[in-house]
Amino acid sequence: MKMAVLASAHPGSQDAARALRERYGDVGLDEAEVLVVLGGDGFMLHTLHEHVDRNLPVFGMRLGEVGFLMNRFAEDDLPERIASAREVVLNPLQMHAVDQDGETHRAVAINEVALLRQTNQAAHIRILVNGRERVERLVADGVLLATAAGSTAYNLSAHGPILPLGTEAVVLTPISPFRPRRWQGAILPASAEVRFEVLQPERRPVSATADYDEVRNVARVDVRQQRDITHRLLFDPEHSLEERILSEQFFQ
Repeated sequence: MKMAVLASAHPGSQDAARALRERYGDVGLDEAEVLVVLGGDGFMLHTLHEHVDRNLPVFGMRLGEVGFLMNRFAEDDLPERIASAREVVLNPLQMHAVDQDGETHRAVAINEVALLRQTNQAAHIRILVNGRERVERLVADGVLLATAAGSTAYNLSAHGPILPLGTEAVVLTPISPFRPRRWQGAILPASAEVRFEVLQPERRPVSATADYDEVRNVARVDVRQQRDITHRLLFDPEHSLEERILSEQFFQ
């Protein structure tokens, strides 16, 4: 099995990468059949974005602070673990954000697209789903749209529901909402096209973030699932992503 080993800048990840390369070799990105990623979830997301065009399976091992998308680190039996791993295919979200100057910005999100207030003023946001107004005015710190894989990340911290992996749905969750006070969000079909319109953008500026790509002073943000982009993640069978998402719902 031809593998390329990628590691975060953390010294522990770099040391582990050297040990794996010495033991199993490293053919480089152009010849690789699988990517082995060492670090945390942040580095995993960066790697998936950076190398999406290669369409290679990715086996991550946790050497960072957060590793929901990673397997446990072990130097032994790596080829065997990769061969027996379960593959999960993820489709990201595509964000089209128009700022107050009329410039369009595009970015892809594996976890979520989040709109957040930039100042002490609460954000005022109109929400449309498939062209139909669903929330006339959300007054909140912000709002996010998360994939099933991302539903255990920022969405969970904002008290949004967890979606089982493979669910053809996305979750729309307000962040610290003030009005409508009883609105807790919605679960939408994965095919839904969501538009966020920022009301009073000059007085109440809002940023939009797709995973780690941020656009400041947005006026309008359109989000939909990008079906023609796929990310292939590999997980140890006993610690599959499905099992982690299920277990997270019972974690106290």
